[in-house]
Amino acid sequence: MELRKRVKLSEHNFSFSQDAPAEGRCVSDMMQGTSRSNAKQEGVRGDVCLLGGSGAFSGSWILPWWPWRQCVSMAAGLLLAGLLALTQACCVNAIHENLLWFSQLTEVEREISFRTECGLYYSYYKQMLQAPSVQEGLSDLIHDNLTESRRTINLLQRMNIYQEVFLSVLYRLLPIQSYLEPVYFYIYTVFSLQAVYVIALYLTAWLLSGSWLAGALTGVWYILNRVDTTRVEFTISLRENWSLPFLALQVTAITCYLRPHLTALQQKVLVWLMYVTTFCFCLTWQFNQFILLVQALIIYTLDCVDLLTTTQVTTLYLVQVSSLLSVWLLQFCNSMILGSLVLSFIVAALFIRHCQSGLKTGGLLVRLGKLLLHTTMVLLLSFTINYLAKKALQLRSDEHIFKFIKLKFALGPTRDFDASLYLCEEAFGFLPLDTLERLAGTLLLYPYILTLLLLSGMFAVAALHNLSRSKGSSAEEKKGSGEGEMEAFRPDVAYNLLHTLFYGLLAFSTMRMKYIWTGHMCAVAAYGACGTELWSLLLTVLRCNSKLLLRLVRYAVPLAMVGWLYYQFWPKLMEELLELREFYDPDTVELMTWISTKTPKRAVFAGSMQLLAGIKLCTGRVLTNHPHYEDKDLRERTRQVYQVYARRSPEEVHDILRAVGADYVVLENSICYERRHRRGCRLRDLLDLANGHIMDGPGENDPDLVPASHPRFCEAINSDAPSYSALFTRTFQNKTFHVYRVKKKRKKSHKSSPEPSATQ
Repeated sequence: MELRKRVKLSEHNFSFSQDAPAEGRCVSDMMQGTSRSNAKQEGVRGDVCLLGGSGAFSGSWILPWWPWRQCVSMAAGLLLAGLLALTQACCVNAIHENLLWFSQLTEVEREISFRTECGLYYSYYKQMLQAPSVQEGLSDLIHDNLTESRRTINLLQRMNIYQEVFLSVLYRLLPIQSYLEPVYFYIYTVFSLQAVYVIALYLTAWLLSGSWLAGALTGVWYILNRVDTTRVEFTISLRENWSLPFLALQVTAITCYLRPHLTALQQKVLVWLMYVTTFCFCLTWQFNQFILLVQALIIYTLDCVDLLTTTQVTTLYLVQVSSLLSVWLLQFCNSMILGSLVLSFIVAALFIRHCQSGLKTGGLLVRLGKLLLHTTMVLLLSFTINYLAKKALQLRSDEHIFKFIKLKFALGPTRDFDASLYLCEEAFGFLPLDTLERLAGTLLLYPYILTLLLLSGMFAVAALHNLSRSKGSSAEEKKGSGEGEMEAFRPDVAYNLLHTLFYGLLAFSTMRMKYIWTGHMCAVAAYGACGTELWSLLLTVLRCNSKLLLRLVRYAVPLAMVGWLYYQFWPKLMEELLELREFYDPDTVELMTWISTKTPKRAVFAGSMQLLAGIKLCTGRVLTNHPHYEDKDLRERTRQVYQVYARRSPEEVHDILRAVGADYVVLENSICYERRHRRGCRLRDLLDLANGHIMDGPGENDPDLVPASHPRFCEAINSDAPSYSALFTRTFQNKTFHVYRVKKKRKKSHKSSPEPSATQ
């Protein structure tokens, strides 16, 4: 008999080679770029190699790789990639099972385990499966009147739930219904995407370093740093768990696309791969426009320092635009996409670049002056286009994001309820320093920092060299120039360097975004540990640089690191996988059971966003508000519904709830008497500040705040005073929840029907 700990979840013609032999040079692999694309070297063959360096540049002309060795090496590398990917998928599945004992839970307990917005997204998968046909299911999503009371909304336009639609259709078509439950089909798909994520990072490291040993180190680091690389095991339905694997695949495709000596066919294939992966990424996450904006800034920076050709820049921009517009069409012309800042930026960057034909001419100071003017014009035009687009579209759905940014960096008012609601959550705070301690404990942080410093220095030198040329020399003009004094910085390495820098800054500013950074961080660190650049520089400084020693070091050190990681962390991983726990939340189970059996099927429920998402999934009842916050009217409605936790009169609260059509309101002790957050960040404090009232408890208050004229509603209603009982009737309560029926008339009715009640 298994003993488990009870845990109550809180809401919360390709040539492939393993490695190119080293040539004993410090940075020539790094600095090959496009400047040698037409260079002719006697007896050197520049075959294309997508996984590893090309023959002329990787050093394979010193020790040729015979075809059979190439095939064996490639097969070994791909097999190892598959094994590491399978390991990650199995690990997160085992941890999810052991955390909840998911296989032994009842259906309602399984659904409750999909906390907050995860439950909302999963409910649409369940709804599609319960529909009589796919057509009727789609029609119900397009004309939904259950998610927001007294409103009919198009869920496919409002939310990114095409993945739930696709999975539900696929489950209907596949002959698996007899032996695989729908919930397992769903979670296995999400866990399989983790395998895709690991493969994408593996291939990126392999492409950068030319060695699949770097890919292996990347996979090991990703698995061991699971706490900081993913949270999929307990937030299965979150949009980022669907989208980030596609973003990693897109980065792999971009890395491959920026390598030199690709044929026209290879370029076309990679452009299509970039489009498909970018499209899938955008379709599965509502924050896609902000992530792509950072990527557009990376492309713009590389263009400014002449590390990308005009064709490459235009292609990358157009891939982003075409992907966003494709999603715009699928989401029924969602105005948030047309009003996104990334589209405005790309249009401005391409327009200004086209108009400034003499941008890349002159000496260093002239170029820097032109670059400053060019950047200023691009930013001004971007904000102008974005402002006009939002005015024309009357778009206000994403303004809470910009309010959050203003508040976070003290650029705006401090009492905005929506912005404060985000900022008070730990996930939207700054990155904690203990994250770096954990990353250092697995030896990930040290090679990452060394690689970052080395590549940043080399990038700065290459950028200054490009900008200081006396003649205008874009990346195209440098092709075939034969200049050997200063070779161009490899564009694929340059892109990945800026990718990890820009998204690293994003992660430090907002902890939730660290999952974009930490996975790619593993690939960059592995590239530094297994590539030639870092070791060549170190050996040169030590005056012992030789081809044999360089090869020995860049193989021996990564292997030693893998061995140490295995010795140090394998027992801990096995211990974690063997730790058995059990889902335990009887109060929520009791609430959901009561709602399902004792309330009308069309009853409307008001309450916290997190709880209502679970109510929709478990009971199918109508909601007043929900956690998908990307709508101006919904945010205002949520703030109004939350007045049940503010100091408001019973008449005011009753009017608010009746205005949104609520039949029942669920009050939670964990919110009314909250202690998890500090003073000023509790939900009741945010409401008091928004209403201009003094906050509870000892501490300072702003001088313009005044005492409230009414007690806190969620506390006072428990007194059953006549002013409250005339408007609300308690119908259910236990240690955590109190449910009240909202009466339709303010005066008592002599012919009122008896209400079901439950007490504990």
